Amino acid sequence: MSNLQKKNQTQSDADTLAALQELIDVVAKLRSPDGGCPWDLAQTPQTLTPYVIEEAYEVVDAINSGDKQAIAEELGDLLLQVVLQAQIAKEYGQFSLQEVAQAISQKLIRRHPHVFADVSVQSVDEVRQNWEQIKAAEKGELSPENQKLSTKLSGYARKFPPLMATMKISQKAAAIGFEWENIDGVWDKFHEELREFQEALAHETPERQQAELGDLLFSVLQLARWYNLDPSEALQGTNQRFIHRFQKIEGFADRPLSDYSLEELEAFWQEAKAQLAKDG
Repeated sequence: MSNLQKKNQTQSDADTLAALQELIDVVAKLRSPDGGCPWDLAQTPQTLTPYVIEEAYEVVDAINSGDKQAIAEELGDLLLQVVLQAQIAKEYGQFSLQEVAQAISQKLIRRHPHVFADVSVQSVDEVRQNWEQIKAAEKGELSPENQKLSTKLSGYARKFPPLMATMKISQKAAAIGFEWENIDGVWDKFHEELREFQEALAHETPERQQAELGDLLFSVLQLARWYNLDPSEALQGTNQRFIHRFQKIEGFADRPLSDYSLEELEAFWQEAKAQLAKDG
C-alpha cells in the first residue's frame, strides 16, 4: 500500500469513527432526562426486542433486493438497535458499547487462530470445525450435562425462529440415528399427523388442536428436510405469489373488493394466476 493509500485509509477510518460517535451522541441525547425524547426514554431492553428482530429481517430483505441505498439504510436501523441497547445497559451500569465492541473483537480473534495465531487449516470445513470447538469450550458446552443432545436442542428452541429451530432440531436428531429409514416413513408420519389434526379439530379442545397443528407442521418440515428444500424460502415465495396475484385482482376490479362475491373474487384469482403463469 502506498503512502497516499495509507493516508486515505487513515482518513476514512477517522471519518467512520466520527460518524459512529455522532450516532452514539444522538442516542444519548434521545435518552437524556434533560430534553430527551419521551418515547426513547420509555424504552427498555425488552420493549426494544421486537424492533431488533424486525430490523434484522428488513436488512435481509434489502440485501435480497440488491438496492445499495436500501441496504445501507436498513443496516443503519439495525445499528441503531445495537447502540440503543448498549446505551440503556450503560445507564443501568451493566455494560457499554465499548465493551460490546471489545468483546466481539476478542471473540473473533479467539475463533480465528489460523489468522491471529499459528494454527494451520486446509479448508473451509476445518475453519468451521475449529470455530465450533472453540465456541463449545467458551460456552462450557464440553461439560457432561451440556453434551447432552436435549440440552443443545433446548437451546435451538429458545434462540431461533420456529422454522429454523425445527430444522436444526431434526437435523441434530437425525445425525445420531433418530431418523426414518426412507422417505416412505416420512410420508406415513405426515399422513398420521394430518389425521390426528383433523380428529382434534372435530373432537378436541383448542389446546389439543394447537398441539396437533404443531405436530403436523413439524412433519411437513421433515419432508422439506428429506427433499433438501428450504421451508423459509418456500413460504416466502408463496407469500410473494399471493401478493402478486392480489395486485392483479385489484387491477381487475372497478370497485372495492368487498363489494364482490366470493365466486367473483375466485374468478379474478384464477385469471390472475393464469396471467402470472403466462408472464413467467
